[in-house]
Amino acid sequence: MSKTSQPSTVNLSVSQAQQQIQAAMQPIADAQQISLRSALDRIASSDIIAPMNVPAFDNSAMDGYAFCAQDLALNTQLNLVGSALAGHPYQASLQVGQAIRITTGAKIPERCDTVIPQELAVLIDANTLDMRNIVVRAGEHKRNCGEDLRMGEIAITKGCRLGPAQLGLLASLGIAEVSVQRRLRVAIFSTGDELRSIDQALDGSSVYDSNRVTLHAMLTRFGAEVIDLGVLADNPAELESALLNIAPQVDAIITSGGVASGAADYTKQVMQTLGEITFWAINMRPGRPFAFGKIAGKLKDTYLFGLPGNPVAVMVSFYFFVRPALQKLSGAPISNIPQINAIASQPISKKMGRTEFQRGICKVNPQGQLEVSITEKQGSGILSSMSQANCMVVLNETQADIQAGDTVKLVLFEGLI
Repeated sequence: MSKTSQPSTVNLSVSQAQQQIQAAMQPIADAQQISLRSALDRIASSDIIAPMNVPAFDNSAMDGYAFCAQDLALNTQLNLVGSALAGHPYQASLQVGQAIRITTGAKIPERCDTVIPQELAVLIDANTLDMRNIVVRAGEHKRNCGEDLRMGEIAITKGCRLGPAQLGLLASLGIAEVSVQRRLRVAIFSTGDELRSIDQALDGSSVYDSNRVTLHAMLTRFGAEVIDLGVLADNPAELESALLNIAPQVDAIITSGGVASGAADYTKQVMQTLGEITFWAINMRPGRPFAFGKIAGKLKDTYLFGLPGNPVAVMVSFYFFVRPALQKLSGAPISNIPQINAIASQPISKKMGRTEFQRGICKVNPQGQLEVSITEKQGSGILSSMSQANCMVVLNETQADIQAGDTVKLVLFEGLI
């Protein structure tokens, strides 16, 4: 496939960048059949139709006594003629004025439409219910056949991420295998002559590459199959060769470093040569250098996300741009990261005209309000402050300095990082 567009030469806003990325993503169409026990967190590739009613028969919601409410118009006493247990139904037909003992989940016999809980029942003797002072409504404590799900209805919609509740629902329908989207295949690598993998020794001018470990963890939590290409040197020929070799094998490539404007930053240049680059800068901090585009291929294009080299910027860029893009690519609905309000417990320095993501620590104050303070160090290369924080303070481009007591927006890390 060929190059089709020229990159944006201006700094996009956060929302503009998100919109352009989403517009470019096309979900994969590959599906596979797997067992239900292997389907946790996988994406349903099609609607799953209920092959039966749930529940499959009328049953009792309580331990108690089942009877026909209409009988009480003529009878103040009901004769107990048998029992129904879960898995062991009462086999005979009930006559007018009769009732049975019943346990939770047991099938309710024909003619019965109501259950009185055991603790409310009054027994005259072992075989007789006294109903004179009992107030009942027809249908009470009865679970109707198909009230949860009717045969032929959609049980699970296409694109649904299958969590424990969804798997339990499918099990209740007797479904042992499901069709799911295959896992996304995502390649990662870092660029930089100064970088060393964690199993290598450092010299006086090198540093450990933490970004690949962070990306691998985030992608694994997302549910992708990760191909780690290691560290590439600041060499455009090596970078071009690596991209050409891996692009046909994966759905997306995520790089770290090489997207700024330094003398040794070659990622943008190579992206332009091999395909197209949609944009390379976002009006935000941290994470301003961010390249998005495609590597052109004979059979398909491969999406490429060029993330900054600073560790905190990598995490911010992934969660606010790459993660929702991969959701769409995988066929899942895009779940926007929820933002909640909190009170700033201190002044926060903010430059108007750009979006800033500042690491914060939120807690509930003595008044029961959620308040937030920012971590002491906010540099985009300071990963320790990211591990100390439990939230991100999101300050949009129209905001300037924040005063103590102002309301700000937060993204909580719990369930995200």
